[in-house]
Amino acid sequence: MLSKIVQQIDKGQRFLVCAHASPDGDAIGSTLGLMLGLEKMGKEVVAYNADGVPDTFRFLPGAERLVSNLDGQSDFDCVFVLDAGSLKRTGDLVAERGPLLVNIDHHPGSNFGDLCLLDTDAAATAVLIVRVLKACGLTLDATIALPLYTGLLSDTGSFRYANSNPEAFAVGGELVGLGIDPWGVASALYESQPAARMMLLSLVLSTLHISQNTKYASVAMSLEMLERVGARAEHTDGFVNYPRAVAGVEIAVFFRQLDLENVKVSFRSRGNIDVGQLANRLGGGGHKNAAGAEITVSPAPVTS
Repeated sequence: MLSKIVQQIDKGQRFLVCAHASPDGDAIGSTLGLMLGLEKMGKEVVAYNADGVPDTFRFLPGAERLVSNLDGQSDFDCVFVLDAGSLKRTGDLVAERGPLLVNIDHHPGSNFGDLCLLDTDAAATAVLIVRVLKACGLTLDATIALPLYTGLLSDTGSFRYANSNPEAFAVGGELVGLGIDPWGVASALYESQPAARMMLLSLVLSTLHISQNTKYASVAMSLEMLERVGARAEHTDGFVNYPRAVAGVEIAVFFRQLDLENVKVSFRSRGNIDVGQLANRLGGGGHKNAAGAEITVSPAPVTS
């Protein structure tokens, strides 16, 4: 499959690169890393995400060029969909923008596309982008390495999660060796938080519920909380990890209100507990220890 993707890159000149909406570090890092790599090969590239670039990742090279709509954009030789899990998560009918769809992902069940490079053992989609670019014979540089390292760091929880396999450390070390500053990346991701995010976190943590046996914990966020502190949905990234950090908790859940009838549910688990299967039953998806879904709920009754 890798060689077939390389052939399409060699043949094509104009590419669309996109990832899932509500992007995390791996989605943005993989998108920008592939964009910059293809451009170094002399290709024309449009990078797209339905929700744009979260503020946390605006330090990355090329972030200012990522577009959030594709009006007037067509005639792509190939469309790359990265880290999406399913095509519906990308938005804007990206599959109709070119004759060939290439899916590159590490989420279980992500089997769409004319060409599909799927490796659930890969720590991050960024790792797969490194494989693709190197297979093309491209020599990576610090500019390309920075978003890819950011994607890898983000999806492995700074190399703390179970997906931090030997390849993850090897690729991370290789990217650092190209001249990027690990402390600079970590500082941008974890120690440059907007005040609104921290204020929102304080409200969300006030909803912390822990089961009697301490094996389950959850937090929740309402739209009213967002409005109260002037935060945005992107500021909730990583909130689900706080209930998982409670000693003894094996399953953590974060409920985020989308509107009066819809809630985004994020799951995290430890060990062999597979929350990915639960998310799939709810119409979502993800990994064994990290997954999510959107559910419809009955509006709360209005009381006077």
